[in-house]
Amino acid sequence: MVPFAERLSCTIDEACDATGLGRTKLYELIGTGQLITTTVGRRRLVMIRSLLALLEKQTSM
Repeated sequence: MVPFAERLSCTIDEACDATGLGRTKLYELIGTGQLITTTVGRRRLVMIRSLLALLEKQTSM
């Protein structure tokens, strides 16, 4: 299995588990453009790089 930080994308539920944020907050961040996602069929995937960048930005403040 590929380590989380080396993956290209994850599901919304995996992003919630990894960050401790709720689905509502994640969708809010997606809506404001702070998290980059892609859609494959009906499945929305969060790009790991944008998730890590968001967390880095929050910890450096």
